[in-house]
Amino acid sequence: MEKKKVAVPLVCHGHSRPVVDLFYSPVTPDGFFLISASKDSSPMLRNGETGDWIGTFEGHKGAVWSCSLDTNALRAASASADFSTKVWDALTGDELHSFEHKHIVRACAFSEDTHLLLTGGVEKILRIYDMNQPDAPPREVDKSPGSIRTVAWLHSDQTILSSCSDMGGVRLWDVRSGKIVQTLETKSSVTSAEVSQDGRYITTVDGSTVKFWDANHYGLVKSYDMPCTMESASLEPKYGNKFVAGGEDMWVHVFDFHTGNEIGELLHATRATMVLSTVSVSLLEENHMPQDLRMEPSEYGRQAHYLMMHHRRLYLKMDQLKRR
Repeated sequence: MEKKKVAVPLVCHGHSRPVVDLFYSPVTPDGFFLISASKDSSPMLRNGETGDWIGTFEGHKGAVWSCSLDTNALRAASASADFSTKVWDALTGDELHSFEHKHIVRACAFSEDTHLLLTGGVEKILRIYDMNQPDAPPREVDKSPGSIRTVAWLHSDQTILSSCSDMGGVRLWDVRSGKIVQTLETKSSVTSAEVSQDGRYITTVDGSTVKFWDANHYGLVKSYDMPCTMESASLEPKYGNKFVAGGEDMWVHVFDFHTGNEIGELLHATRATMVLSTVSVSLLEENHMPQDLRMEPSEYGRQAHYLMMHHRRLYLKMDQLKRR
């Protein structure tokens, strides 16, 4: 009997309470970056390859439920239980803006062109903030039928995707009209919804089912029954020939995209969170709740990233001086 292949995780220490969301930036000239949201109210920025800590964004007074980086990884956003969404300078850690809401904010996402910030939460309202006019009132999209759990942009920022924590389905909103143009029907509430990096598929998880939808025509492409109730799933970004899913059985499973057959297991955990096609894990147990991201920073990586960030800041300062 063949033994299952299990990858040994790398561990990033730092958070004092459970990690509830993770977001990887696209690849930038300075590499790619990882931001983590935690119930400890302090999002953290890391080198996406080594996991080395870069900085902590301090200012929230409640649990942070969602986090995001813009396309260039120059700004970060965080959505919190303190009824606010904050925007941060990802180079200095300074708070740039704080957008007040009337209830808990559960999700946030920058548009692809970085000019807009989308938020949603318990108020059941999708808000769009103009980053070029941050003091202007946000645009509010038609009221969501339920408490908003996830948000994302697609179709070159012309469409918004959202799911609710208290009902099934994924709703697609036309940004110009502010109306729902399509609903991807599911039997139970969707706990994970993401757009593949090539923009072809929408991956959703509801109960013990992982579905792949055509992101342009919204038809159901594939639907696979999982061995247990799943929390989240993500399509491998480079070749798109496999996907990962994690849930209540405490394993991150690897499946063949074309057949749905399981081809391996990555990691034992009690809550798996896959974000933007990259697997990371936070552990949530009733009596024991580790707060570590599963990556391990290396001394070489730390030194290399310090130099990289130093030159990045220097370049930006020189560029600012040229504009004066």
